[in-house]
Amino acid sequence: MFMHVSLDGFVAGPNGEMDWINVNEELFEYAGNQTDQADMALYGRVTYQMMDSYWPTAADQPGASKHDIQHSTWYNQVVKVVLSKTMKGADLKNTRIISENVTEEISKLKQETGKNILIFGSPTAVHTLMQENLIDEFWLLVNPVLLANGIPLFKDLKSMVKLRLATTKAFASGVVCLQYYKETEL
Repeated sequence: MFMHVSLDGFVAGPNGEMDWINVNEELFEYAGNQTDQADMALYGRVTYQMMDSYWPTAADQPGASKHDIQHSTWYNQVVKVVLSKTMKGADLKNTRIISENVTEEISKLKQETGKNILIFGSPTAVHTLMQENLIDEFWLLVNPVLLANGIPLFKDLKSMVKLRLATTKAFASGVVCLQYYKETEL
């Protein structure tokens, strides 16, 4: 999971606002290194629709940035998995829809050979996966802001999950990336 989070633990404002997230070339480069290690992207429906409305053609736009070109190329090549009950049965290029049996289906995907499965954003999907203890790594981009309320990162966990800090990276913007592994993954 690769997620921006406020210092007080929110991933979006009360109405889904993300204008507080600090992004720049340094963070884009860092995120690009993570996408290079993944050949599958997992999204919730809302995040998938947002990503799919931009990334397939982002590299083709006049004045496309280095990040837009790199991420668009990755997005178009990577297998996308969408957790959604409303998109059930949708036939989308290079995209799998999981509408039921989430735990079993994600467990099967994790057993497939390949690189990493990367989750960008998608708080509802992340909540579902955390409730079933299906997230092995947490890459938290902690932004220097207190939102006071909004959509929490950690919600309705069924049990304690012990984590071990693997790396930290401080950015000039004040954002700090904390990478954690589940203790059982070490």
